[in-house]
Amino acid sequence: MRILGIDPGSLTTGFGVVDIVDGQLSYVTSGCIRMKDEALPQRLKTIFSGVVELIDQNRPDVFAIEQVFMARNARSALVLGQARGAAICAAVDNNLAVSEYSALEIKKSVVGYGQADKSQVQHMVRSILSLGGAPQADAADALACAICHSHTLETRHRLRQGMQQ
Repeated sequence: MRILGIDPGSLTTGFGVVDIVDGQLSYVTSGCIRMKDEALPQRLKTIFSGVVELIDQNRPDVFAIEQVFMARNARSALVLGQARGAAICAAVDNNLAVSEYSALEIKKSVVGYGQADKSQVQHMVRSILSLGGAPQADAADALACAICHSHTLETRHRLRQGMQQ
């Protein structure tokens, strides 16, 4: 199974792709979609087009994205929500199931602590995926989202197996 994880942002949107093969996670790719300093509608188009391109190139089976948190101000939260919407529309337009996780859930799943800072997330993503170096912060957050989804899928699978016995 291939998972595309997204850390949405209106200026930088991180992405990370991981595979689950025989219960093991493996790194495929990661990076950032960077927007020019232009009007929000153009940036949203860039996010949508960038995510569509990622889907075309990587052929994920599922899509995981970080939920909106209450930012420092309402305007920031609204803009972030629109960035998320553009990414989600690209996934839905390509018939991908969308799963959403809070930053707290992602950090707990990957680091074991919901208040972990970015460097801790980067360190654990590097360790879990056996990377040679730490990925960029936004890419690490996207990979963490994909890892969180893989952990969720594994837990669901174990629960189903337990119910069948």
